[in-house]
Amino acid sequence: MSIVILDGARRTPRADILVDNREQGLFSRFTTTQLGGLAIKATLAQTSVDKSLVGHVVMGMAQHSHRDSIYAAKGMAWRGGLAEDVPALTVARICGSGAEAVAVGAEMILAGVRHDPERPFVVVGGAESMQYPFTLYNQRGKKIGEAVQKYGPIDTSTLPAGTHLQDMLLMSLYDPSAKMAMANTAEELGRRYEITRDEADRFGYRSHVLAKKSRDAGHFKEEVEPVTVDLGDRSITVEHDTHILEDASLAKMSRLPAAFEAGGIITAGNASAVVDGAAAMVIARDKDAEKHGAKPLARIAGMGVAACDPRIMGWGPVPATKRALASAGIDGKAIDHVELNEAFAPQAIAVIRDLAKMGVDPEKVNPMGGAIALGHPLGATGANLTLTCAYALRRNKQRYGLVTMCIGGGQGISLVLEAV
Repeated sequence: MSIVILDGARRTPRADILVDNREQGLFSRFTTTQLGGLAIKATLAQTSVDKSLVGHVVMGMAQHSHRDSIYAAKGMAWRGGLAEDVPALTVARICGSGAEAVAVGAEMILAGVRHDPERPFVVVGGAESMQYPFTLYNQRGKKIGEAVQKYGPIDTSTLPAGTHLQDMLLMSLYDPSAKMAMANTAEELGRRYEITRDEADRFGYRSHVLAKKSRDAGHFKEEVEPVTVDLGDRSITVEHDTHILEDASLAKMSRLPAAFEAGGIITAGNASAVVDGAAAMVIARDKDAEKHGAKPLARIAGMGVAACDPRIMGWGPVPATKRALASAGIDGKAIDHVELNEAFAPQAIAVIRDLAKMGVDPEKVNPMGGAIALGHPLGATGANLTLTCAYALRRNKQRYGLVTMCIGGGQGISLVLEAV
């Protein structure tokens, strides 16, 4: 009784939150629910399943970013064209939310308690608009202007001098349990594994080179749904991930300053790009896919989640992968393709070294580039990597794939896929 991912899974391109670090990002016009809706709509259009047979939606999202974010998966479902009577669940395991959505959807089907046998297909995936707001704290109940502020809009001209806003993007990347920001946990891994700045830069360079090569070869084409953006005076169609460097160079990367610590090795060139994006896919029991004439793309062969010291949160994929491989009943040598989220270069390098001890060939990790070049839209990343891995297995006629990522707070999540 296997759970399969159906052919037709789609994602949006991943778009930088700013264009050239100056202008609003191309997807800044979309909320998280809108991005998720675009991915679901594209997936349903490409998958041969009647929408009336979809019984549930499970979508990952890491952070509330817009006024409609509270509706999350349900908002994505109706924007994606599903009927009002299709329930939807939002899951949040921070950076692993998209993979968690795949796991939860599969578990719901297998458990059967809330599964609808009359509508046996489940839409899973994730979305994230990282256009996080600037937030004003501690004003509720205070006198502002002529009244006490209970709720509603605030006239900023009435605020006292010295009032300041917090950037929710920056604030969210600090973990109080570790007493560190996410980047600093990766710097800590770099120290423990004695990773040099040159190694980190070379890894970032590899990501951009391989991503550009894969894009130019058309390998992302079957998974990406172009998105048309209305810019007011004109519209443009975004067809590709926007962060890939056309002229990546080790010389340029080596000149970038350390971004988070004096003497640190993480820079803007070897850390994951901050982007907006979404991805979705349809899953079901293999027998239900066969019954309704749906074409399977890959089988979910194993799953694993684990926790670790939050001060080295980036190491989480290692114990999670051990669990996932055991769940699948295989060892690391059987893995043909790995999609590892490149949160930061030293984090990824440390994980790759330990995966190698399990038999996973380092050359099989991210052969199409990773988040350093493509971006890391938190709640969507796990779903992005899952469909990328599934399509790569089919394209390359390989059998087993591994999807894995670290999670802020000290966790990791891994999925093992088997080509069908």
